[in-house]
Amino acid sequence: MTSPVPAARIPEAVHRRRWAILGVLMLALLIVVLDNSILNVAIKTIATPAPTGLGATQSEIEWAINSYTLVFAGLLFTAGLVGDRLGRKKVLLGGTLVFGIGSALAAESGTPNQLIAYRAVMALGAAFVMPATLAVLMNVFERHEQPKAIGIWAGGVGLAIAIGPITGGALLDHFWWGSVFLINVPIVIVALILMAWLVPDSRDPRPGRLDPIGVVLSVVGLILLVYGIIKGGELADFTDPKVLAAIIAGVVVLAAFVIFEKRTDHPSLDVTYFKNKVFSAAMSAIALVFFALMGVTFFGVFYTQSVRGYSALESGLLMLPLAVAQLLFAPRARLVVDRFGYRATTTGGLLLIAATLAAFAGFEADTPIWLLEVVFFLMGTGMAHIMTPTSVVIMQALPREKAGSASALSNTFRQVGGALGIAVLGSVLATSYRNGIEDKLGALPPNLRDSAAESIEATLGVAEKLGPRGEALVTPANDAFLHAMHVTALCGTGVALIGAVVTALFLPGRTPAGPRDEKEQELVTAMD
Repeated sequence: MTSPVPAARIPEAVHRRRWAILGVLMLALLIVVLDNSILNVAIKTIATPAPTGLGATQSEIEWAINSYTLVFAGLLFTAGLVGDRLGRKKVLLGGTLVFGIGSALAAESGTPNQLIAYRAVMALGAAFVMPATLAVLMNVFERHEQPKAIGIWAGGVGLAIAIGPITGGALLDHFWWGSVFLINVPIVIVALILMAWLVPDSRDPRPGRLDPIGVVLSVVGLILLVYGIIKGGELADFTDPKVLAAIIAGVVVLAAFVIFEKRTDHPSLDVTYFKNKVFSAAMSAIALVFFALMGVTFFGVFYTQSVRGYSALESGLLMLPLAVAQLLFAPRARLVVDRFGYRATTTGGLLLIAATLAAFAGFEADTPIWLLEVVFFLMGTGMAHIMTPTSVVIMQALPREKAGSASALSNTFRQVGGALGIAVLGSVLATSYRNGIEDKLGALPPNLRDSAAESIEATLGVAEKLGPRGEALVTPANDAFLHAMHVTALCGTGVALIGAVVTALFLPGRTPAGPRDEKEQELVTAMD
């Protein structure tokens, strides 16, 4: 029997403009995702010595990416609660403004350390934008339309992935590297105007208390853990006392965070949610797929630009099939779920991701480029059939009034998975590369050997400075990088396969069960 609840729950004025509101939310999402996808093609340029770039080392590049993802992930819990308490529209506007200011500052960075710091400012804003978009979505669409709306919302990620590398490549071909951040500013201005005009405010009528101790513990723990992993890759020695101390300290602090969250009466991370195996499996799938994909993106740029010799714009265009696949399949993934269920759809997506990662282990300097395009398309297809169903499972596992918390948890696991993917797989790449190139650097002056072994860009930079004498380093650098890429890709494959096992065991075949199904008739969302 059809329930009349939807008409009574959402005001008619909001219901009529729900698709326009979704468009504005996707614009807000676009600027957050666009930044990382633009940065991907700019990595090589930023690693280039001044005046072209900042001369950032591989570890500094990893931190430029991870300063964003770690601050973003660490604040999402609190950002969701602040949105629930103060109103999602206010938080959305404030976060967007801070993100725009951080983008302008990042564009004018004079050193890698400044870029790392300003990226953290951008993350501060993004942490309040991302959960608010999905929370607003859940409060302007009725339950029967939510899977479709979430699919379109997820397709916005694909749009950003498509626009980002191409836009970044075009900017780098005509302007300085900082333009990839400055481009965010006009988008932010347009987004602020449209948000103020169209988006309704909503809040949790019974918001939770803030949890500053939990936030500090989570951020400190993640930073220590990731610092240790990146430092270990940089030194190619995970037994170094500083590396071990950082990793152990990070694990201890994160354990203290979990214990504190269990005992406090106002946790930012309600660990009781994870008693639901379906919810836990969906979260694990999101974290593992981003772990694998972010690591691949990191080495993929160096493969196309440093080894294959493509420009930043050409490299961006090469990633287009990945984005096109997401745009095509993310909104339609719900149809696959309707036919085959959540378990089969998500597990199939993860197996496809694993296969595409394994394909990278066979790529060489002369592999036909059309094979790379096929792999990127299949990778985007797999991602679309993971993100949409897991997002629906997660959002529908919690009550509507907790939409902010559910969105924050989803995005936290995505960002933490991505940050650890860059740290772990980036360290595997760095360690493998250093081991493969060190014995080829004997002819270099002692003061250049260590820095030249840090990354392929560092080696090629030294080779360029040496002129004709340095040409002998190019082929060994490419060979060492390709071997390191193969090892890293196989590690990513293993992670994706673990995710497939988890989803096959614990995701539901059909409709996910959760507290929302029981409480749906009782919940009343506060709409202004």
